[in-house]
Amino acid sequence: MSTTITLIQGDGIGPEITDAVVSILDAAGADLNYEKHDAGITSYNACGKLITEELIASIKEHKVALKGPITTPVGDGFRSINVSLRLMFDLYQNIRPCKSIPGVATKFEGIDIVLFRENTEGLYSGLELFDERHQIYDSIARVTRLGCDRIVRAAFEYAVKHGRKKVTIVHKANILKSSSAFFLHVAKEVAAEFPQVAWEDKIIDNMCMQLVAYPERYDVLVTTNLFGDILSDLMAALVGGLGIVAGANIGKDCAIFEAVHGSAPDIAGQNKANPTALLQSAIMMLRHLNKFEVANKIEQALFKTLADKEYCTGDLGGKAGTKEFAQSVIANLV
Repeated sequence: MSTTITLIQGDGIGPEITDAVVSILDAAGADLNYEKHDAGITSYNACGKLITEELIASIKEHKVALKGPITTPVGDGFRSINVSLRLMFDLYQNIRPCKSIPGVATKFEGIDIVLFRENTEGLYSGLELFDERHQIYDSIARVTRLGCDRIVRAAFEYAVKHGRKKVTIVHKANILKSSSAFFLHVAKEVAAEFPQVAWEDKIIDNMCMQLVAYPERYDVLVTTNLFGDILSDLMAALVGGLGIVAGANIGKDCAIFEAVHGSAPDIAGQNKANPTALLQSAIMMLRHLNKFEVANKIEQALFKTLADKEYCTGDLGGKAGTKEFAQSVIANLV
């Protein structure tokens, strides 16, 4: 059955990797229709709005979006479009699977970790106050029972559904004795409802050390927004980098699947960009849409391409361009 999704191409390398992924989805018979919309710089230059009413209406109608990378300036400039969309649609689950891929050379093997990051609260949500008279900024790490409960519950439900053996709760309750301690307290309450799943808790700095020393020991992680942002990039490095890992933002009513790397304007339009991360996100999207057969077919074709350096892009040690990489994945579809 044909499904319509919202397609946000992004900027920088966004349009070319999006085109590559769409060509693979179509060749695989994903049976998707695409309603295309811009956001961020591209949208602002066209109509003076970072997020248009048409884009919002499209996501509300179709419930699922696939999004290429969008530039977020450091310091001054517009607020992150990614954060704005997550808050707008209450996409409280940020899910980042990091799994070793045969043929992608890394320092570790056999890694298979899924991170559940709370996506709407905490420091990363950008709630800040400024006392002009004293020239003091305060960043507020707002933590609610609802926010803690639902992200931890999502992690444990995922563990049960997928036969995962352990959930690690990541916090800083030893120092942040109110906000982070509350997250840990609620997480323990939720964990008690899932006796079939083992659990433990780790302090965030120790968790970082553990992941670069013994990543094979970990299965499902769950944590707050800013800690999750940091851990997800660290985990990506363990399996080959941001260019190959997927990202999903999921709420009760809508979901946005995205490449989590930057927009790389320095190589935009040069047929150099690696579309793997966006394709991995599209595979997650297909499974979210219960299109498991075509998702598995694309994944197998992708892994076959990644195992052959001749058809990999430069960041993975190959010489293929974006289009050639996509053509290889299509050729490997069976």
